[in-house]
This record gives sequence, structure tokens and C-alpha cells, in this order.
Amino acid sequence: MSFRKDQFFKENGVSNIHVSGIELSNYSESELKKLWRDTLMNGMHGICFSMYEDGQEPGDKITKEQVERRIKIIKPFTKWVRSFSCIEGNEFVPEMAHKHGLKTMVGAWLSDDLEKNEEEIIALIKLAKEGFVNIAAVGNEVLYRNDLTLEQLIVYMQRVKAAVPQVNVGYVDAYYEFSVHPDLIKNSDVILSNCYPYWEGTSIGYANSHMKAMFDQTLNAAARHGKKVIITETGWPSRGESLKAADASTINAMKYFIDTQKWSRDNGVDLFYFSSFDESWKKGDEGEVGAYWGLWDKNELLKF
Repeated sequence: MSFRKDQFFKENGVSNIHVSGIELSNYSESELKKLWRDTLMNGMHGICFSMYEDGQEPGDKITKEQVERRIKIIKPFTKWVRSFSCIEGNEFVPEMAHKHGLKTMVGAWLSDDLEKNEEEIIALIKLAKEGFVNIAAVGNEVLYRNDLTLEQLIVYMQRVKAAVPQVNVGYVDAYYEFSVHPDLIKNSDVILSNCYPYWEGTSIGYANSHMKAMFDQTLNAAARHGKKVIITETGWPSRGESLKAADASTINAMKYFIDTQKWSRDNGVDLFYFSSFDESWKKGDEGEVGAYWGLWDKNELLKF
């Protein structure tokens, strides 16, 4: 995901965007790190799985052993794991997650490459029939990137639903896409919303309430159809470029994680945090900041 000017929530003039969460001035850095650790030890609903070691990137074939090693690292801290593709080693994520007692949201990566899309859909259906898929996510930010039309996307979703009717099927995109595309909600069993205050340039003090406002916008769109909303991605980078009022820093990354985990627990919201491990390849798409969204660093060590 990246900055979109026309979707930017201005902090002034939006009544439900306000300062919230822990007050950083009340904590020393060591106290904040302890609270961050305690929050992590308390467990998450879900986490987005980072596949790639330093020097690897999408398209590289990843081994089952690498996937299982990383699943074992995150296993004590989460109930669910979210994957983003079903090929090139990504198919091992739901298999290894289920082996270790975790539930899965399994994504088929869709793009404008229709041949690759076919591979992804076939692989997703296969994994679901094998019992490795708890929620099927058919596509991720496809409309955001303008890779497919809404009609093409819905055909893929309906195909998966027909093949594995026992599995809940949805589609992942930025929160506002569900407000402007009601057919997405009609064709989804569950609504899968990405909510990133950082990418809308929000300062850390306002970030938690901004994320809640994003969630509420999706919730309002889904409510008339009685569909559940899950936050499929939210997070804050620990290093890299600032974006408007959003500063990438270790302090802000710790605060955002603490605030979002408490809010989601207190309000019974299923939330997948982005992300598990830092991935260097993301610098190419998002700049320096893209490589620093993990709770663990690229060497698989907890950051704080």
C-alpha cells in the first residue's frame, strides 16, 4: 500500500479523529519496550506472514523448511496467520500453520497476469479442499492497483466460493474500496479491510483513532448486508521515510502496536498485524520504509 492524496483524512475537521492510546511522555524508552513485550506476550489475534529472507523476493522458490522455521517463531504469539499467495512456496504457509495449531487466512495473489492468476486460484482451491484454509482471501488490493476490473475480480471470488462452499471467502483491499464498491460486499462472506494511518500521513498521536475511523467506515458499508469486518492489515514502520505527519520510528512503531492490540481486544475486533518479519525486498516498491514493518527484524530477532 502507498500514499493516496485523495483518501487522506485531515486530522482537523474530522470529529472522530482525536488523540488516543498511551501517552508517550508517561514512559521511558525502557518502560515502553517492556510494555511492547508484555503486549506481544499477551498474544495477537493474527499476524501477516513475511516469507522472504534477506536477498529473496517474490518469484523466488521458498522451501517448506524456511516457512516452518518462521511459523515456529511466531506460533507462541498468535492464533491466526495470513498468507498472500498460494504458489512458489507460499502454499507451505497454511500447511505449516495448521501443523502447528494455527488458523489461516490464505490469499491468492491476483494481478493483471491472467495466467498466473489461474495458477493462484487452482492452488487456493486445492489448499482449501485439503483443509488448510479457514478464510480464503481472493486477491489483495487488486482494485487499489487497478490490475483487474471489479467484474473480473468477482468472477474469481464466485469461482472459489462454488468450489469450496464450506470456506468463508472474501477479498482484501483498502477500507474505502468497500464503500464505493457495494458489489464487493454482496459477493463476500466476510469483509477484509486494510487500514493504514501511516500511509495517509497521520501523526502517531492520532493514528489509533484514525485506524478506528477507517474500520468504522468499512463497518458501516458492511452493516446493511450483515457482514463481519476483519482488519487484515495495519501496522507502523520502525525506520525509513516520514510521510506528511507520520514519522517512521521505533518509538512510534511500539506505540502503534500497543494501541491497536489493546483497542482490538477491548472491542472484539479481529485484527491481523502487519507484519511478522522485516523484508528487504520491499524497499523497491515502497522506499526505505518498506523494509521495516516487522515485529521481528530480517534476522528473525524481536526488534524491541
